[in-house]
Amino acid sequence: MIQQEGTAMPDQPVPVPVDRLAFEMPPVFEDPARERAHRKERLAGALRLLGRLGYEDGVSGHVTVRDPEFEDCYWVNPFGRAFAGLRPRDLLLADGSGRVLEGGRRLNELAFAVHAAVHRARPDAVAVVRAQGPYGRALACLGELLAPVTQEACAFYEDHALLDEYPGGGVADPWRVARALGPYKALILRNQGLLTVGGSVDAAAWWFIAAERAAQVQLIARAAGKPVPVDHRAAVATRERFGGDLAAWVSYQPLWQTVEDVASTS
Repeated sequence: MIQQEGTAMPDQPVPVPVDRLAFEMPPVFEDPARERAHRKERLAGALRLLGRLGYEDGVSGHVTVRDPEFEDCYWVNPFGRAFAGLRPRDLLLADGSGRVLEGGRRLNELAFAVHAAVHRARPDAVAVVRAQGPYGRALACLGELLAPVTQEACAFYEDHALLDEYPGGGVADPWRVARALGPYKALILRNQGLLTVGGSVDAAAWWFIAAERAAQVQLIARAAGKPVPVDHRAAVATRERFGGDLAAWVSYQPLWQTVEDVASTS
């Protein structure tokens, strides 16, 4: 539009100071009871979200979170309950030996043993996710790692491992799984699927979803042609920027908002 002679130009809006712009960060708790309630709420939300995304198959799939106060104790979803309906009050507290300390239902002892071994081997692993995504399982059938073919996949570059064996009957040796994971944030269990860990429920859940999506893109790209990988230097730089738990926590928040209201119901 042409400015008419003699009319004043409107003043340009003044930028909002950065310190007045909202930006969420992971909460810090001094009270273990409040932190426990928070972790249970996030665990219930992650389970509901995984169920909504279709990462559930029968009674398979578990998410655990370390109790902030009781040593070698973990909150977990009960055996045989659909992810979609779980709330904090439905969760079980079990010790590292699989004995239920709080709650009124049984847990999947074999699956829980794997989670407990990972928690014990990795004190930094506040949460462990093992669910049933179709693309992660498809990649596991190939016995391959995630390739750095997208920016998102680079978050896992040299930060995930492959357990290149299938246990008889599908029952994995818990400590073999923990050793295979090592210091990484994700593990591909051959012929089974994905396992991820994080310093919070949010981070561990995001890594699972991100790995599942990266596997999907990798398989689609391969079906269409020959994927071009990101070079080593760029892949490392990308991982350093987007591959930390804080980045995962931030990335997870829009997903959390879709289940927050229901998951927060005690």
